[in-house]
Amino acid sequence: MNWLYLAIAIVAEVIATSALKVSEGFTRPLPSVLVVAGYGIAFYLLSLTLRTIPMGVVYAIWSGAGIVLITLAGYFLYKQRLDLPALVGIGLIVAGVLVMQLFSKTTSH
Repeated sequence: MNWLYLAIAIVAEVIATSALKVSEGFTRPLPSVLVVAGYGIAFYLLSLTLRTIPMGVVYAIWSGAGIVLITLAGYFLYKQRLDLPALVGIGLIVAGVLVMQLFSKTTSH
């Protein structure tokens, strides 16, 4: 169940961050509500995952998956393009998360 909480927390954070861009400094009500609600849900569910999954592991997955999903949201929603060095950097972050998940005895499976 904790891994599901983490997945939902990541999605909620990505929605909130995407809405943050269009909230225009919290001057637009609907995107502003999405930001507050999304971050509220994300941090609540993140706190539940920390009961059983080590904090470093949770944060590595949270940030790695969040970076990838936000990059995709930026690409599809806002037509933001990244250059090759940025994509390589994101790939290295994903590789780090995979190494932790596949080879570390610290993660709880």
